[in-house]
Amino acid sequence: MQPTNDAALQTSTAQPTHDLPVIAPGHTLASITDKITSIVLRRDTPLAWAAGLALASTGLFFLVISIAWLLAKGTGVWGINNEVGWGFAIINFVWWIGIGHAGTLISAILLLLNQQWRTSINRAAEAMTLFAVACAGMFPLLHVGRPWLAFWLFPIPNTMGVWPQFRSPLLWDVFAVSTYATVSALFWFTGLIPDLATLRDQAKNIWAKRIFGMLSLGWRGAAMHWERYEIAYLILAGLSTPLVVSVHTVVSFDFAVSIVPGWHATILPPYFVAGAIYSGFAMVLTLMIPLRSAFGFKDFITDRHLNNMAKVMLATGLIVAYGYVMEAFFAWYSAAPYELAMIHNRMFGAAWKSYWALILFNVAIPQLLWFRGVRLNPMWLFMISIVVNIGMWLERYVIVVTSLERDFMPSAWADYYPTKWDVMLYIGTIGFFFFAFFLFIRFLPSIAIFEMKSLVPRRDAGGAKGSAASSTKEGTHHS
Repeated sequence: MQPTNDAALQTSTAQPTHDLPVIAPGHTLASITDKITSIVLRRDTPLAWAAGLALASTGLFFLVISIAWLLAKGTGVWGINNEVGWGFAIINFVWWIGIGHAGTLISAILLLLNQQWRTSINRAAEAMTLFAVACAGMFPLLHVGRPWLAFWLFPIPNTMGVWPQFRSPLLWDVFAVSTYATVSALFWFTGLIPDLATLRDQAKNIWAKRIFGMLSLGWRGAAMHWERYEIAYLILAGLSTPLVVSVHTVVSFDFAVSIVPGWHATILPPYFVAGAIYSGFAMVLTLMIPLRSAFGFKDFITDRHLNNMAKVMLATGLIVAYGYVMEAFFAWYSAAPYELAMIHNRMFGAAWKSYWALILFNVAIPQLLWFRGVRLNPMWLFMISIVVNIGMWLERYVIVVTSLERDFMPSAWADYYPTKWDVMLYIGTIGFFFFAFFLFIRFLPSIAIFEMKSLVPRRDAGGAKGSAASSTKEGTHHS
């Protein structure tokens, strides 16, 4: 149950006992509100934000052009062929879905485990999840060749009597990803409601006040509001938790249920889930480190957040490394000639550079995270997160392409070369992702205001009264 007013909120939370604080000392309830809302409610547009949005818009332009050309000419403009029918489209689909996993993990699982350090990063991570899932959803839709007939994938009555093939893992993807996107969107918006009410009460512009007023759904911070909010939030967190595991497990079934060498492995579901969390936390660091520097959030996104996210990256990276070892071990232990040929081709064949690059990026370089000094150094963490993002994309490239290029029969072998339209579409989704994220940090609170207030250290009665009095101007939504 949330505290019923600012004074109670100020006095109910004890000082964290960890060596690294969740929030820098010296903040009051009013200072937290003012600092976060000032970014959204300011009249002028920061130059750095405008430059970033303009750069992202360039990528968005590539997305529009590449999709328009694809719809006009068909999937033949891609580099796919008879053997490699899954090219960049499925590689990027799996990569984007993986990136979206960290948001749900931070928001739902860490909430249920009562981990306070999630508070400063959960809002941006949830938004990142939505944008990543939107990018991922484009690729299967476009990959079907005729996206205007994609509604055939849903089991709805039709005059032709055509029904989806429920034994196809691609159909499982449709249900898993759509469910994940729906629950994540509800979870994100539910968490925004109290902060939207704060923006409504703080806004001076009448149109901003009306827009935030409509979005806050009449929130007044009554005890009943908080009670229903917490029930809904915990239910959505409970629904989101199994989705973290199930969604990428279903995505791995695209490969695991086949008989293609390199795909037909029972280790793929946990291996994919660990890889998704690995790449997802890498993207969170990629976004949050510049965010904390650009907007002066170093007292909110503290060294403790960087340290914990780096530890999660290290743990999941070790699981991914174990998966690489087991892939080679299974190929050797099975003595299956096709599996042995597959792993030999990955390591020493035409794609050997991609394979050893992913080992370097995903296994070797992240071992620096064993050192506390590296985990607490934002520049080192940022560079490692970029390296991991690249390495996890290379992993999906190796899984998809090398297994399909060299199938069972040498007469059916065919090399895969992506075209400029493959690359443009991929760059376009990156542009769309950052374009949406830049809009989010400008027009919505990127840090949860009311959750940050729960981290303000305990004060004496006089201090509590002073803080409560200083924040009465913020409105009744805190009560």
